[in-house]
Amino acid sequence: MKVLNHLEEWLITFLMGAATVIIFAAVMHRYAAGWAIPGVQDWLLGLNFGWAQELCIIMFVWMAKFGAAYGVRTGIHVGVDVLINRLQDRNRARFVVFGLLAGALFTGIVGTLGATFVWENGAHYAIFKTFGLNTGDLPEGPTTPDLEWPTWVVYSAVPFGSYLMCFRFLQVTVSFLRSGELPHHDHGHVDGLEEAPLTAPGNEDKIFRMDDDLHPRETDGEERK
Repeated sequence: MKVLNHLEEWLITFLMGAATVIIFAAVMHRYAAGWAIPGVQDWLLGLNFGWAQELCIIMFVWMAKFGAAYGVRTGIHVGVDVLINRLQDRNRARFVVFGLLAGALFTGIVGTLGATFVWENGAHYAIFKTFGLNTGDLPEGPTTPDLEWPTWVVYSAVPFGSYLMCFRFLQVTVSFLRSGELPHHDHGHVDGLEEAPLTAPGNEDKIFRMDDDLHPRETDGEERK
């Protein structure tokens, strides 16, 4: 399970970082190509970045689908639970389980419909051709305008991401039935940063250690500003 978690995080991180770099390079190329610098301008105009926008759109779609699954696992998704939290523990647990199973059912249906669409959009032709099977009158499927990639490869984000999200809903359901706790994400915490104490150890009675009159501090047991 840890391997799947790491793959999920690495994929999202790679897609986000790569898309950012590609967009930055494409924008810089667009502006730099307008500078009348002999030799450099001709070289820049010879570079083709027409594929950058299409690739970034594809990467953001994949990032969104897998990011949604990551959100289920870590409890990032926003939910309206004011009424549910006012219920008794037993009734609250029933509603929570119902909501999780409803999410699993919905994403499972979306994943199945997406897989059917991908299969009929050219995936079956590519698989049959790869294994040397008779393709018959199967359609090869369309390609993207700029990159000329098979569209079924791009649309594969729907079944993969939806099935992973369905699995995460079931995983959270099992965990909730065992422990009674849902994953919770602290939006005030930044990964990789340790929360420093407000005061140094042994000096908890002092608010600030400033020697000016601009910050509050304690002197002789009284706080002044």
